[in-house]
Amino acid sequence: MPAERTATHTVPVAAARRRRLRADQARQLADLLRHQVLAGGHPGGILPLEGELAASYGAGRNTVRQALDLLRGERLVERRPGLGTVVVCEKYPHGLDRLQGLAETLNEHGRVTNEVRTVGPVRAPAPVAGRLGLPEHADVLYIERLRHLNGLPLSLDLTYIPMDIGAGLLGCDLENTDVFRLLEQLTGQPLGHAEITLEAVNADAHSAAVLQAPRGAAVLMLERLTHLGDGRPVDLEFIRFRGDRITMSGLLRRRL
Repeated sequence: MPAERTATHTVPVAAARRRRLRADQARQLADLLRHQVLAGGHPGGILPLEGELAASYGAGRNTVRQALDLLRGERLVERRPGLGTVVVCEKYPHGLDRLQGLAETLNEHGRVTNEVRTVGPVRAPAPVAGRLGLPEHADVLYIERLRHLNGLPLSLDLTYIPMDIGAGLLGCDLENTDVFRLLEQLTGQPLGHAEITLEAVNADAHSAAVLQAPRGAAVLMLERLTHLGDGRPVDLEFIRFRGDRITMSGLLRRRL
């Protein structure tokens, strides 16, 4: 009887596998290979030969080629004569389970510098005033920074800070210091928590030019409202990351 049940279920399973499109298989394989690439799983940055990949992942050679084509389209790898498929783009990990500034987050990967493009008081748009708990038409300090890691453009940050705190930032070294660190120094208390939203958006012409990214390319938009330890909202940010240079990760726990 057990053998008969196995035989009964084998037919629809085999049929389902046959119906899977090669494109679906290539996408699934690309997901697995992408993880290995980003995790540094290939010594010297050189991927195994197509035949080795096919054997390791139980895939056909055509599926492997299509999966590698997908990664080439993402500019993660490229094919070089005499070497094969090599990793050409490094993505830097940005954790989502701790409240840190960019320099703190990426301190193991190089030096973060800031090009301060705009800084000064502006009248807060109504949504900004509401998020920061300010009266309508209150002034806020507006900061626009282009942030580099090891000289490469990484993110474009638009920041709004209540003016009673922001005024103290005008004389600070915004080019070499995270705003988070400065806020803690100015207020004399630690930051407490932040509410974040992460989504993919298409780069507008201005953002693409500043980040040196193709116009219309997908960028990661992080919206973050940061509070002091006493609960006061003090920092509203809209951060556009180059999606080909950053990867977001975190540790989630399920509590029932």
